[in-house]
Amino acid sequence: MKPSVSIIMGSTSDMPVMEKACKFLNDMRIPFEVNALSAHRTPQAVEQFAKEAKGRGIKVIIAGAGMAAALPGVIAAMTTLPVIGVPIKGMLDGLDAMLSIIQMPPGIPVATVGVNGAMNAAILAVEMIALADEDVAARLAEYKAGLGAKIEKANKELAEVKYDFKTN
Repeated sequence: MKPSVSIIMGSTSDMPVMEKACKFLNDMRIPFEVNALSAHRTPQAVEQFAKEAKGRGIKVIIAGAGMAAALPGVIAAMTTLPVIGVPIKGMLDGLDAMLSIIQMPPGIPVATVGVNGAMNAAILAVEMIALADEDVAARLAEYKAGLGAKIEKANKELAEVKYDFKTN
């Protein structure tokens, strides 16, 4: 089995956030890999990874980083693959990481999800893969349909909650 998605994080301390992406990809039966690479501590390894990813069959890269959050942008600068940045909450509640990831120069785009939004990054990656894979598209459609069912169930449960002045 060869990975289609690569999940990269600046440090293994980011794994509690990034594991949500791992779980979603696993549930969607999308082969993926997970590695820690640092734009600041292992720049040569980041460069090698980015330049070789497409040749290894990777279709989408999800890169999580906190604080200076250079990792997604550095990877995007060295590959033509889509890169999805996940700002990790840190010193400034993730605002520092988010601003670093979204302020990319023209020609080097990084799709960015919300702070600690690894699951949304995985969903976006699956949506990209689903463009060319009908089986993945069907699994994704089933997942999305289930989101609506959860809200309908929640509203039925809320209807049973009683308060003296509740009108519904």
